[in-house]
Amino acid sequence: MSHRAFSTRRAWNVSKDLQASLGKHRAEPLRRIATVAVQSTTDSQTSIQAPSTRPSRQEALKNAKPFSDFLTDTFHRQHDYLRISLTERCNLRCVYCMPEEGVPLSPPRELLTTPEIIMLSSLFVSQGVNKIRLTGGEPTIRRDILPLMQQIGALRAYGLRELCLTTNGISLHRKLEGMVEAGLTGVNLSLDTLDPWQFQIMTRRKGFDAVMKSIERVFELNKHGAGIKLKINAVIMRGINDREIIPFVEMTRQKDIEVRFIEYMPFDGNKWNEGKMFSYVEMLDRIRERFPGLEKVQDHKNDTSKTYRIPGFVGKIGFITSMTHNFCGTCNRLRITSDGNLKVCLFGNAEVSLRDILRESNGGEPIDEEVYEAMKKIEKDRRQQISNQSVPLDLAPNERKLLDVIGMAVKRKKAKHAGIGELEHMKNRPMILIGSQGSIRISRSQVSTRDTVRTAFGIPPALTRAVSWLPIMPNALVRGQGLRYFSHTSSQSDGMGNTAKLTHVSESGSAHMVSISDKTPSKRVAKAVCSVHFTSEVACKLIKENHIKKGDVLGVARVAGIMAAKRTPDLIPLCHPIAITKVNLDLAVQENENKAGRIDIEATVACEGKTGVEMEALTAASTAALTIYDMCKAIDKGMSIQGLRVILKEGGKSGRWVDGVQDEPMGSK
Repeated sequence: MSHRAFSTRRAWNVSKDLQASLGKHRAEPLRRIATVAVQSTTDSQTSIQAPSTRPSRQEALKNAKPFSDFLTDTFHRQHDYLRISLTERCNLRCVYCMPEEGVPLSPPRELLTTPEIIMLSSLFVSQGVNKIRLTGGEPTIRRDILPLMQQIGALRAYGLRELCLTTNGISLHRKLEGMVEAGLTGVNLSLDTLDPWQFQIMTRRKGFDAVMKSIERVFELNKHGAGIKLKINAVIMRGINDREIIPFVEMTRQKDIEVRFIEYMPFDGNKWNEGKMFSYVEMLDRIRERFPGLEKVQDHKNDTSKTYRIPGFVGKIGFITSMTHNFCGTCNRLRITSDGNLKVCLFGNAEVSLRDILRESNGGEPIDEEVYEAMKKIEKDRRQQISNQSVPLDLAPNERKLLDVIGMAVKRKKAKHAGIGELEHMKNRPMILIGSQGSIRISRSQVSTRDTVRTAFGIPPALTRAVSWLPIMPNALVRGQGLRYFSHTSSQSDGMGNTAKLTHVSESGSAHMVSISDKTPSKRVAKAVCSVHFTSEVACKLIKENHIKKGDVLGVARVAGIMAAKRTPDLIPLCHPIAITKVNLDLAVQENENKAGRIDIEATVACEGKTGVEMEALTAASTAALTIYDMCKAIDKGMSIQGLRVILKEGGKSGRWVDGVQDEPMGSK
């Protein structure tokens, strides 16, 4: 079935459904665009016709098919909800989602292509899936997200009811209108704080304003009949953002929005511990202290959240209680990761590759647009009964094998996932990679389809096939590592058994922020110095007499240094944002008889925190020096900045250091 056939059908549905439900005037903007889409596809004739009038409820019940046995597990749970990860990449680095050192990215050929995503979506919809959610990574950064959604949205004609998106909202406002036209019905937007500064700390990136712009854009389109169900998901962590529970609740006072509070869950690399988890009961108690009228709302059978409302408020609040009150008994969700693995439970580590089975029809190679077009041609010929193939072909020639593997995986789904005390010790993907590399600690390219299936069902794989393009690495290689050779961590021994290494470089060679979560806060001080040396004998005299045309050189330089110290994390990408308690700059003019002089700069920075302030001191001193240079360059073209260094560091595990030499180790007193 062609992409264009899907687009044509979707455009026809958008035009008809919106006009019927919203009225001609309100549906006009989307209807007009949909009409253009229809006109652009008239040159491609297909066997798909516009759907006839919708059958009556009685006829639909009479002709209804039993739910697919392939998607029904041994506990009679029917899985009609599919989550598909479109990418492993993300434009944020949320602390609970991605390890600080980042994650090894898969080669492009390891990831599902657009045709493969469409084929799998079609297969699952044909078996009874009526809701598809697109996730990531961050799905909106995928370049072809709009045409991909158009093709998935076209599956509404075959039983799909909901097409939803989970996003961080950074780029959503730029693409939202096109997504609505493609059939978007719901948005789950991840936002863990309403404080722009805290947002930067929790996500390790800027972007709060863009997220709020996306939220407002949803409200704006809903006023024109878009009908997008908006939910805000906030992961609550003790001591980090639990104070923002009430402000989040206040969002529902006048807005038709559901804010859902999520218990902090353990995934590889997010340093989960039970002390950080703020439980559902605690959240509920805190809200009831402020809003005693809080009342329960009847949940739907397969809801993941427990929903409440406050009388007089427009919106609702919910709680996703995976850690303390699991909802496994009514789970209807399956997941396909971005590298094509089927994952029947978010917390399970058994996975089976659908991608490899799908690609068997293409010699194990990715199915690109050209191959997909050829497959559609065969299908079209088959329907016209002119195909020379003796076996009937569909867009997925090995559809039966796919269904068998899916069925086996679903049948092995457990009654419920592990609880607190077990989950944190189980191996699982980092949250960002519930859409990428799996938990099996071998290179994916070393495993055949049979081995992948065997591993998912607990049978040890036989790794005998050589991989010519993969460098020889240790057997314990984490799958995906070694596939990106940008640089390697440099380690050096000091001859005493201690190994020095670059702390901001991971083992795979990528840059990362050093974790300070386990450090103890303490008083920390750092001093940095440098000098501005002049070649003009009059420079120092003019500065002292305040005769420089640009103004008070020393005063401006002092203010510039203080401002720079506070903005160090914005200038040095791997520095932690910290609360500085003191910044002091001393600038001294040193004049020499018959010689040009200099200005000595000393910057002192202090804080009460988990990491040192050497970078803040260096930034303050160097910025003050650069300011002097800028203000004096008209009278001295030959001046230079010299001797930038840290002369004192106090506090922290390493103790006191003076001019790079340890003066007093921590705990030596």
